[in-house]
Amino acid sequence: MLVLGLETSCDETGVALYDSDRGLLSDALYSQIELHKEFGGVVPELASRDHVRKIIPLIEEVLAEADCCRDDIDAIAYTSGPGLSGALMVGACVGRSMAMAMGVPAIGVHHMEGHLLAPMLEESPPSFPFIALLVSGGHTQLIEVEGIGEYTLLGESLDDAAGEAFDKAAKMLGLDYPGGPNIAKLAVDGNGDRFKFPRPMTTKPGLDFSFSGLKTFTLNTVAAHRDAEGQVEKQIKADIADAFELAVVDTLALKCKRAIKQTGLKTLVVAGGVSANRRLRERLERVLASQGGKAFYARPEYCTDNGAMIAYAGAQRLVAGQQEPLAVTIKPRWPLEQLPAVSAKDEL
Repeated sequence: MLVLGLETSCDETGVALYDSDRGLLSDALYSQIELHKEFGGVVPELASRDHVRKIIPLIEEVLAEADCCRDDIDAIAYTSGPGLSGALMVGACVGRSMAMAMGVPAIGVHHMEGHLLAPMLEESPPSFPFIALLVSGGHTQLIEVEGIGEYTLLGESLDDAAGEAFDKAAKMLGLDYPGGPNIAKLAVDGNGDRFKFPRPMTTKPGLDFSFSGLKTFTLNTVAAHRDAEGQVEKQIKADIADAFELAVVDTLALKCKRAIKQTGLKTLVVAGGVSANRRLRERLERVLASQGGKAFYARPEYCTDNGAMIAYAGAQRLVAGQQEPLAVTIKPRWPLEQLPAVSAKDEL
């Protein structure tokens, strides 16, 4: 089955072709970072308009790269949630309309299930069951995964997601959007020991997260080190960036270690944009090694939003016989645990 995957949940337009027999054939991604950079974050209406502008050219690009035509497509998968309503509508309307015109099935994919399954695109994918740390701009969750659609939420952020906290902290430091890569780059020259940043909710039992207090602590630290002209020295900024990144990484690593002990599972899948953070990967590798386990990640280009993960996740459900009715529906808020399971015999 040849599946066209469309991702338009936020500020990246992703398109890919996945074949259930041959694997990923082609993918293309257009990022709106430059468009939103001056605003310090994503402007929903601008994101929607840019998806409209780019999605058809990207579809043509991936078809040409795979040496395929539209008639070769057997099914279409599109992100139907969670995400920005207007952005989701673009992918859903294009995907649903193409499927109806071509007479092929279509399915709306859960954005976070796409991230969760992205490591399955690698040559040595993880085996079920495992623990998943989904860590991105919109979500920070720990999930026990028994199979596709068999998810148990172990813990989640009670306020800001880790990626969102990175973006806001970067803005406080005068860094460009997106915050994660820019804070990581600045932190290389910093001394995080200069400041004692809190590790939120690590002294309490449980697997939930909270990053709003860390964000406030960063704001106060920056304010306390402004000079008479309202500026912060470059070295102090680097030290704050380093201390902030260390605090987030320590918090995530500690909660993952707790999840491993609580479930007895030794396999950890880390997905979402923040999973590309080098320091986080190094820390989690040490945690898993100490527990006799192993961590799995998607390659860097599939850590952020992309069409490949949507095409793959959609293919799993389409092969199992699942599909959407003709109506175009999106779910800006959509708990992962509400997804139906895919039986083991139906998995590709």
